[in-house]
Amino acid sequence: MQTKPRLSFWQIWNMSFGFLGIQFGFALQNANVSRIFETLGAKVEDIPILWIAAPVTGLIVQPIVGYYSDRTWNRLGRRRPYFLFGAILSSLALILMPDSATLWVAAGILWMMDASINITMEPFRAFVGDNLPAEQRTRGFAMQSFFIGVGAVVASMLPWMLANWFGVSNTAAEGVVPDSVKWSFYLGALCFLGAVLWTVFRSKEYPPEDLERFEKAEGKPEYHEHRTAEALKARARKQLVIGAVLLVAGALLFRWLFFMDLEKDLFILAGGLAVSGLLLLAAAGLELAGRSRNAFVQIVSDFQDMPGTMKQLAWVQFFSWFSLFAMWIYTTAAVTRHLYGATDAASPAYNEGANWVGVCFAAYNGVAALVAFLLPVLALKLGRKGTHALSLVLGALGLVSMTVVEDPTMLLVSMVGIGVAWASILSMPYAILSGALPAAKMGYYMGVFNFFIVIPQIVAASILGFLLKQYFQADPQWALVLGGASFVIAALLTMRVRELQPEGVGH
Repeated sequence: MQTKPRLSFWQIWNMSFGFLGIQFGFALQNANVSRIFETLGAKVEDIPILWIAAPVTGLIVQPIVGYYSDRTWNRLGRRRPYFLFGAILSSLALILMPDSATLWVAAGILWMMDASINITMEPFRAFVGDNLPAEQRTRGFAMQSFFIGVGAVVASMLPWMLANWFGVSNTAAEGVVPDSVKWSFYLGALCFLGAVLWTVFRSKEYPPEDLERFEKAEGKPEYHEHRTAEALKARARKQLVIGAVLLVAGALLFRWLFFMDLEKDLFILAGGLAVSGLLLLAAAGLELAGRSRNAFVQIVSDFQDMPGTMKQLAWVQFFSWFSLFAMWIYTTAAVTRHLYGATDAASPAYNEGANWVGVCFAAYNGVAALVAFLLPVLALKLGRKGTHALSLVLGALGLVSMTVVEDPTMLLVSMVGIGVAWASILSMPYAILSGALPAAKMGYYMGVFNFFIVIPQIVAASILGFLLKQYFQADPQWALVLGGASFVIAALLTMRVRELQPEGVGH
């Protein structure tokens, strides 16, 4: 039986090139949004709650986009219509972001920007699983990591380059974003749209009937779409119980937090539990009423049926992305305070430190771009799991070392370990996961997999501000220490993952 044909280097290049633009958007967001928030008057302990828009948006958007992209086929293909639509919206959001008049306008545009980037990004992961045979998927995700690294290097350094190479103003009046940041976002919008258009028009997709034939040839376990009526009712009853427990737990936690007058960020956790419970109750009710083919019911039900490998990887992703989010939120505050002695977002010292953070972020992404092509080679020696675990430990060392350096230039050494971890996070879990997913559900499960990127970000945004304020004198360096510990936990959990298709399958 015919399997998927191997693609050439340039075919994999073309299908991955759009990630260059996606990472332009993400890198500008990660390196500069906290800076924009502080410029518009945010306190350091309030930054996590303002960031909450981004992960919440991903939690909602990605599985929905994945679900419908699995069922889409038109002149542009299966995944490419979503690439194009999301890229247009993302570019508009990037243009609007640095001109935000108030703090809450900026938070709202962040919400729009992250939703749009997620619409573009989610199908790209499934795109690799759709188009590449099993033995080339590690290389495919590594190519995405390469473009993520390259895009992030340039985007993260843009404010610094514009200020130091082209004389663009790096300071502005109080409450106004500097021109170096504004022009970075404008240029990022152009690069985002251009790169995604390249992939849309320079790559192709297999129609659904070909994907079904290829899946059988790969010998994946069959995916059973239909269940007996009794099985559906049993699942619905289970949903009712879990939903009721979550709803009650959320309500009780909310009541306790209200009377204890604790940090407002923690209310996000209570609200998340309650909303999750309501969603499960709604899905169970619809299923018991005979609406099992309803899209909402299907999305919730398929979540419960995720493959075992995916469940194990979910915990790895949770602790990995908790670390990353802690770094993204607090690196600017930590560096500007401890290495530049600046707390005033309008001061030259603060903006110099913030620009250097952009350079550091460019450095770890540059390392990731270089390491991306070495990871598949290392995976042949250590296996995907061993490679990923080693990379995460190096990331932990990099994060913790940031808290002890006294010279800003030494942060570049710390970025080496973080860059290796970043390259692996962007490729190895997806390469392991794609071998365990049915082609008919590839987009949906890749979207659900991003729950375990999004949920840790919500948790981090909820508790980090509280922890720093209550136990660490609001010192942002401790967020980096907690991130390092989280990387170590992720490394240990990686070794417990059951891999269905090891590297080299198909040779």
